Amino acid sequence: MTAAFARTVSDSPLARRNPSVKLLLMLVVSLTVMFVLDPVTPSVLFLVAFAATAIGARMPVASLARSLAPFLLFAFSVFVVNVLTRPGEVLWQAGMLRVTSEGILVGLALAGRTMLTGLLAVAFLSSTDGVALVNSLHQQARLNVRVAYAILAGYRMLQDLGAEWTTIRQAQLVRCPLGRTGRPTARLRRLVASVFALLVGSIRRGERVAHTLELRGLGRTPRTVWQPVPLGRADVWFAIVVLVTLGAILAAAGASGVLRGPGALF
Repeated sequence: MTAAFARTVSDSPLARRNPSVKLLLMLVVSLTVMFVLDPVTPSVLFLVAFAATAIGARMPVASLARSLAPFLLFAFSVFVVNVLTRPGEVLWQAGMLRVTSEGILVGLALAGRTMLTGLLAVAFLSSTDGVALVNSLHQQARLNVRVAYAILAGYRMLQDLGAEWTTIRQAQLVRCPLGRTGRPTARLRRLVASVFALLVGSIRRGERVAHTLELRGLGRTPRTVWQPVPLGRADVWFAIVVLVTLGAILAAAGASGVLRGPGALF
C-alpha cells in the first residue's frame, strides 16, 4: 500500500467511524448470512457492500478487486466441492463425477457468503488503525487490556504479512537457479518453501511479541488511554444505516420468495 493510498484511506469517512462499531457490524452481517442459503441475497449484499466500501473507504475499485483475489479462489473451491458432492437432482454425470441442481444453488450461496465476508474483512482492515482499535475495544467494549493488546499484536502481524511474503518471494528468486529459458525452476518447491518460511517467521515474531508484553508487565496494573477513541452520533447513525439496509435486503428477498434458510435443504 503506497503512502498516498494509505493517507486517502485513513482520511475516509469509513476510517473515522468507531472501530468497535465497525467490528460489531461486521460480525452481525457475517453471522446473519450464515443462515442464508440462496445465491441471490449474498450477491446483492456483496454488491451493496462493495460500492459502500469503495465510496466510504475511498478505495480505488481496481485495488479493492485485487485485494479480494484470495477470497475468490477460496470461494471457487467451495463452489466446486458443493457442485460435485452435494446430493440432489442430477444435471450432468460422467463416471463418478456428477453435478446436481442443489449443489449449484448451495455452492453459489456459500461462495457468495465467502466473498461477502472477505469484503467486510478487507473494508475493516483497510479503514481501521490498530491503536485506535485497541483503545476502542478497551474503552467501549470493556475488553481486558491483555486481550486488547494481544489483538493489536495479531492485527499488526496480519497487516505485515503482505510485505513479508513479498520479501520472502524475492529472496527465493535471487537464490533460485535458472533453467534453459532463463526463468527460475522448481516453482512448486519454491512456493512451498516460501509458505513454510512465512509460517515459521510469523510464529517466531508472535513469540517475541508475547515475551515483550510479559516483560513490560502488561495487565498487572490499571492503564490509562493516551488517545481516547470517541463514540458519537455519526457512529450510531452509521450502525442504523447498515442494519436497516441489511434488514431491507433480507425482507425484500423473503417477500420475493428468493430467501432460503438451512431448512430448505431438508
